[in-house]
Amino acid sequence: MAEAVSCPVPPEQRPLEEFQQLSTSWFFSWPVGDEPFLAKSLAISWMLILPVCLLVASGSWALKQDPPRLIVAGAVSALVLPLFLLMRQWLGWTYVMKRLLSESVDYEESGWYDGQTWEKPLSWREQDLLVARHEVRPILGRLGRAMATAAGLMLGGASLCQAL
Repeated sequence: MAEAVSCPVPPEQRPLEEFQQLSTSWFFSWPVGDEPFLAKSLAISWMLILPVCLLVASGSWALKQDPPRLIVAGAVSALVLPLFLLMRQWLGWTYVMKRLLSESVDYEESGWYDGQTWEKPLSWREQDLLVARHEVRPILGRLGRAMATAAGLMLGGASLCQAL
């Protein structure tokens, strides 16, 4: 515990604390649990934006005359929101991963752009490495698979829209 006392990094800027903050945050905790929760959250975001996308797509004369293409075009365009949400989560989790894997911690003492760097002790590096490998890496894997699925659905839906 003596190491924690000598640490100049403010507690909220320590990599393990940032990991805990993301893990307990409403938005960033979607991929923390099992994949069905992530899929359910993304499906809800898709369904929430779908009516707006269908309404916008119905403004096209060509699509208004072709209801199957209208529905597919609206459904494909509604995938943009879940994809953006996934990209935002990916950015947040990769930031924490880099902080956990780093041998030093960059931090702000007063918030006035007085950046400092503190070398992590070996015990911190070992603990951070374990969290990065066994907690964050699986989260990034789930996010990567979800982004690939969303991109595949977009490409498949766009191809279907062209084929109709």
